Amino acid sequence: MIKPHGADELKPLFVYDTEKHHALISEAESLPSIMISSAAAANAVMLGAGYFTPLSGYMNLADALSVAENLHTTDGLFWPVPILNLLSDLQGVSAGQRVALRDPNVEGNPVLAIMDIEAIDTATAEQIDFMAENIFGTLDGDHPGVKTFKAQGNYVLSGPIEVLSFSYFQSDFPDTFRTAVEIRNEMAERGWEKVVAFQTRNPMHRAHEELCRMAMEDLGTDGILIHMLLGKLKAGDIPAHVRDAAIRKMVDVYFPKNTVMITGYGFDMLYAGPREAVLHAVFRQNCGCTHLIVGRDHAGVGDYYGGFDAQTIFDEKVPEGALDIEIYRADHTAYSKKLDRVVMMRDAPDHAKEDFVLLSGTKVREMLGQGIAPPPEFSRPEVAKILMDYYQSLDS
Repeated sequence: MIKPHGADELKPLFVYDTEKHHALISEAESLPSIMISSAAAANAVMLGAGYFTPLSGYMNLADALSVAENLHTTDGLFWPVPILNLLSDLQGVSAGQRVALRDPNVEGNPVLAIMDIEAIDTATAEQIDFMAENIFGTLDGDHPGVKTFKAQGNYVLSGPIEVLSFSYFQSDFPDTFRTAVEIRNEMAERGWEKVVAFQTRNPMHRAHEELCRMAMEDLGTDGILIHMLLGKLKAGDIPAHVRDAAIRKMVDVYFPKNTVMITGYGFDMLYAGPREAVLHAVFRQNCGCTHLIVGRDHAGVGDYYGGFDAQTIFDEKVPEGALDIEIYRADHTAYSKKLDRVVMMRDAPDHAKEDFVLLSGTKVREMLGQGIAPPPEFSRPEVAKILMDYYQSLDS
């Protein structure tokens, strides 16, 4: 199986040893504690699950600035996005302390992790802007990623962590949330060696379904990992439980057995476009995937990124040999009325726009909200039914 990024084996920071876990939970009660942001909590979950191998904790300011500028830490590790614990209020803690990190997303704010604070750096407003602009490609305050990043604060707490919980992800999504360790183990049990990953924060329509098939056939993979984001999204995005149900129905009805793994990961969406696409590649390699589908406007939002910027970044900013995982480059995919099947638009140069079944997201949401199923060429009827029920529930 493909090696993890920057290591011979996964380095999950979750404390699996029961005795040590109980001891740390007990110790946490006597430690100073701080309430961290949702973004920092999501980073802890990803570190705990092994997705962010080989990192041992949160980055310091120097590493964060280096990653933002040239996609490498100061010691040369290739990494696309700073992994930070930013605070606007130090809450009485100082460098050199051992502290309990409390979960902002779970009632009662239980301890999520224990951290040894190696340093506390104060990022200037200019440094925060520098990181934001490099990560997101803009400083527009309306960009959801920029808005979230800049709201976290400018104190940078760095150091190793020991993770004690997977937050709400394991309890709210017991059938879907999986660690990188669990995904690798299941792939090994299935005998999968060559695996392509499909990233999604949305339900999958017919074009997504067929894109997965195209990738599997073109690459000759043993299977596909449908890997959905389970964390926080921007307003208007479909909640994870609805998306989960829709994807499961699609796979159950339309894919052969033992060709798809449906899983999810505990992270908040960054909407960082190209940089987030590279992060997706890093942690899919850590899952054991050999390929990642990168399509049009991957991890994008609004009009902030060019349609294929998330593909060209792998040519322009990912050095040769930095990643073992390979990219499957997808074009916009839609149903061809001429050919009576879903195709990538680049493979149908003789088609005009009206030769495809194309619906805007706004139009689809309107139809679903009115109880009107999109055409079967666009969305499977079983999937449309789940989405119609959801949208109509918003109006009831």
